[in-house]
Amino acid sequence: LEPGAIRVRLSGDWRQLDRLPDSAEVEARLAAGTDVRRLAFDSGAVSGWDSVLLTFLVRVVRAARAREVAIDPDGLPPGAQQLLDLAFAVPEREAGRGGEKASFLSAVGERVLDGLSGWREGVEFLGSATLALGRFATGRARYRRSDLLLTIQQCGADALPIVTLISILVGLILAFVGAMQLKLFGAEIFVADLVAIGMAREMGAMMAAIIMAGRTGAAFAAQLGTMTVNEEIDALTTLGINPMDFLVVPRMVALMLMMPLLAIYAVALGIGGGAIVAIASFDLSPTQYWLQTQAALNLTHLSVGVFKAGVFGAVVALAGCMRGMQCGRSAAAVGDAATSAVVTGIVLIIVTDSLVTVVTTLVGI
Repeated sequence: LEPGAIRVRLSGDWRQLDRLPDSAEVEARLAAGTDVRRLAFDSGAVSGWDSVLLTFLVRVVRAARAREVAIDPDGLPPGAQQLLDLAFAVPEREAGRGGEKASFLSAVGERVLDGLSGWREGVEFLGSATLALGRFATGRARYRRSDLLLTIQQCGADALPIVTLISILVGLILAFVGAMQLKLFGAEIFVADLVAIGMAREMGAMMAAIIMAGRTGAAFAAQLGTMTVNEEIDALTTLGINPMDFLVVPRMVALMLMMPLLAIYAVALGIGGGAIVAIASFDLSPTQYWLQTQAALNLTHLSVGVFKAGVFGAVVALAGCMRGMQCGRSAAAVGDAATSAVVTGIVLIIVTDSLVTVVTTLVGI
């Protein structure tokens, strides 16, 4: 070739060779010639090739690039040229090495920006859900009644076993802890007041809501997250169907309807659990416990608990549906969405309960 150029002649069958051809000769020629500026190939005598040829070429090209020698691949088979381009299309990265570690201020700034972005997305989703509920109330939402009825069954009747178990145990615990302290003053009879008011105003609705956050909220997130991964939500949007109306509204309505009923059911079972402890361990008769419960429990206490349950139902449904709709496009993202839905739901339940409790106390309810 012209001065400053090297041509590598290839010949024979490169398929299934016993060992990889040594590229040391070409590398030595490149190192010896300080005036080498171009490397060409001649593969006219090659009768067949596979990955062995490509591996040899990658070594040669890498050595040439290290010495800033231009590569002329025109003499190679077309397929080898394309594979060689792919081999060098993405820079090679060393496994196990991450990027440069961000500074402390940079990490704090990124966390703050992520938090603000999450709040913005939450507010946007809350606004979209509110508009969707408005369309549902006016009969303009597009959804299937069968989906609504099925979700009502899943949120209501199917949740009764776990709600039953937890409510009885909570009632037992409240009664036992309260009675042990009241016994010091000879006032074991007031354990009925403690259990009735505690279950009606706080524990009945809260425990039912936490159960539903772990059970139903995670299920909502996993269902919608899987639909996001499978591009089913994109398909609904393409067909002109609003996913908020079709997917979110039935789940929100079902949980908002069932949570007050589950809360009332939990209150009744919690009072029953407290009665078991009071009667069996502290020598109270069933009649005494029942009359004391009637005197302590009124419609105001029960209304506060039912109101909280409705709010908790909306919160759990919003958290589950929002995390599901925000799910990424991988299988791992579905699990992350379900976990985030449970955490978000429980945190919002506690915050909402605190706010409602403060407000009801200030207004004297």
